[in-house]
Amino acid sequence: MLASLLSSGGYAVDVVTDGEAALAYTRCHDYSVAVVSSEMPRLPGIDVVRQLRRHGVRLPVLLLSGRDTPRDRVAGLDAGADDYMAKPFDVGELLARLRALQRRPASLLMPTLTVGDLECDLASRDVRFGSRHVALTTTEAAILETLMRFSPAVASREQIAQQVWRDYAQMFGSNTIDVHVARLRGKLTGAKARVETVRGIGYRIVAA
Repeated sequence: MLASLLSSGGYAVDVVTDGEAALAYTRCHDYSVAVVSSEMPRLPGIDVVRQLRRHGVRLPVLLLSGRDTPRDRVAGLDAGADDYMAKPFDVGELLARLRALQRRPASLLMPTLTVGDLECDLASRDVRFGSRHVALTTTEAAILETLMRFSPAVASREQIAQQVWRDYAQMFGSNTIDVHVARLRGKLTGAKARVETVRGIGYRIVAA
C-alpha cells in the first residue's frame, strides 16, 4: 500500500521483506529517505537503524512500530531513527513527515555534531567536551542535539518542541523548555560552547 502511494506521488520505491535485505539495499543504492518497520523478520527494524548509524550511514529514517509507549519511542529515536510513528497511522501525516525529512540539509544528518569543543555522537548520544563526559537526560540530550543541528542559527521554541516532544503543542505557554535549557546550560559549564537565549524566538548554541 505504501509503495503504491509513494510511487503515485513521484517516488522511485524499493520494497524489501526483511531487515537483512534492507541493509543490503542501503549498501547498493543511494536513497533519499527510508521507512523501516520495527516488526521485520531476520533483523528487527530498530537493529537495522542501529547498524546504519554504526556504519555512518546518514540516510533519513522514519521508524514504524506497533508500539507507542514513551519507552518505545525513546528507544527508536535513541537507536538513530530521525522520526517515529505508531501503527495504525494516517497516510497523509506519514507523507508529510517524509517530505520534512527530505528537506533537512545533509549537514543535519551527520553522525557527530560539533560546536566549539563540544561533541555529540548521534548514534550513541555520547556528549563530551575535552576529556569530560557530560551525563544528560533523554530530554536534555534531545534539546542539545536540536540546537547543535541548527547551530549557529537559532532554533525557535516551536522547532525545539517539535523535535523533542511528541505532544509538542502542550509545551507552548509553559516554562518546560526554559527549565530544561537552564539545566543543560549548567551541565555545559566549562565547554567552549554556550547556549544563548534569543528573546522572543528561542535558543542557539555557538562556539564560545
